[in-house]
Amino acid sequence: MPKPSARYADAKQVMDILLPLRSEGQSLDANHLAKSQAPLIVHIDFKSPYAFLAIEPTRQMLAKLHLHADWRPFVLDIGSYLGTAKLAKDGKVEKQSRSQEQWSGVKYAYFDCRRYANLVDQTIRGTVKIWNTNLLAIGMWWLKRHESLASQNDPKGWLQSYIDAIYLPFWRREFDAEDLDAVVAVLAQIGAPTDGFVAFAQGDGARFNDKAQSNTFDAGIYGVPTYQLIEHSDRRGLPAQFFGREHLPRIAALLANQEKPLPDVAYALPADLDDLALEKCASVPGVSQTQQSLPVFFDFASPNSYLALPALMQLKAKGIVLSWHPFEHKPLKKPASYAADEDRAARHRRVRGEYIALDIQRYAPHPLRDIYVHMESANANLGLIWLQQIAPARVDDYVCRIFQQLWRDHVDISDLSVVTEQLQQILGEAEFAPTHWHDFVQSSGSDALGSVYDKASKLGVSYAPTFFLGEEPFQGRAQLPLISARLNAGV
Repeated sequence: MPKPSARYADAKQVMDILLPLRSEGQSLDANHLAKSQAPLIVHIDFKSPYAFLAIEPTRQMLAKLHLHADWRPFVLDIGSYLGTAKLAKDGKVEKQSRSQEQWSGVKYAYFDCRRYANLVDQTIRGTVKIWNTNLLAIGMWWLKRHESLASQNDPKGWLQSYIDAIYLPFWRREFDAEDLDAVVAVLAQIGAPTDGFVAFAQGDGARFNDKAQSNTFDAGIYGVPTYQLIEHSDRRGLPAQFFGREHLPRIAALLANQEKPLPDVAYALPADLDDLALEKCASVPGVSQTQQSLPVFFDFASPNSYLALPALMQLKAKGIVLSWHPFEHKPLKKPASYAADEDRAARHRRVRGEYIALDIQRYAPHPLRDIYVHMESANANLGLIWLQQIAPARVDDYVCRIFQQLWRDHVDISDLSVVTEQLQQILGEAEFAPTHWHDFVQSSGSDALGSVYDKASKLGVSYAPTFFLGEEPFQGRAQLPLISARLNAGV
């Protein structure tokens, strides 16, 4: 196809939108920043493996809906919220400023991303340092100045070709994201204009990108991929914002004006998925899984554990036995209020916390109890353990009842009498033995509960819900489509 020669029709509009500086003591208006000629804004960063994995499913969604997106770069400041690390030539950590919790999060993230990359025959190698990707962002702005919106979404257009030409070698450790000559070479490789780019990258382009990044962050974008739906609003009246590719099913439904009920979160699987691909994505390829049960590590007090319940019941309906393992999940912390003097790390924590709360409520089937009021679930967990011993066939019913009592009916499940009543109703008057139950609570229950908690701790479980295939962990209900496919295939 002939390359477009006309300047991007709304380039001036996009740049004018992003240029205003934040007023002293005030956040930039998020409505202002969400203006676009496209129905969807997609924010990406080349150093994010999650954004990398989102590219193709996002393209497929747009193609199916016959829609264009406004693709924009957002440069993550990873060090401000995850600390920094640099590897030496031998692969060992040379310098780092991360806590153990941060390291655990980073290691799981790469493990999870490699799993999905293997599923589609892509490569994700851990980076040797936290790259400065501002130059790559400037390259995107340069192309957005020279291509029409339609061409920016054309698989053979400059912008999409640029994305592929950088993402693929970058995650093979074959591309220097901070090398100006390397970026110029990519522009030449895809047939895009190069005259004037160096001056743009070192002058007006750099200054514009600095303002764009600052203002985008101030307006509430904190991670990638982040999607903004121009014609849809969230509960705050702001443009609907979704962080992560797991939201693509709902984004597609909203863009298509689908009637409720709307889809839940889910990591999309390739349309041509086969057993070989599933085997490649396993942590130990070639090892067959014979398990017919799914270990579920959860906390009754975790709203995300509650939201996973419908999807888990669907798995049960397919013949998968659910094995419930309660543990003490770190409760949600209410975000701090806006402060004019907050640094980037504090602002990131605040904005992320605000988004998480909004996201939980968005997917909830009904108004939830206050997510920040921690509910002690030890007694409810004791009831679960006891029931697993005397009536395992009734356990799923018990779990559903306790979850609903807490999150739908706002019942205090820390009250032992509430748990006792549920056990009595589930087992029936004739079967329920209150003496045996109270003896368990007062004697062996504490040790049994401690043993269950220790199991979760030894496995390194820190997120609710977490699932396991063999020794392979999966965090969050968005993983359940892949888990289901792997169980069906026996890998």
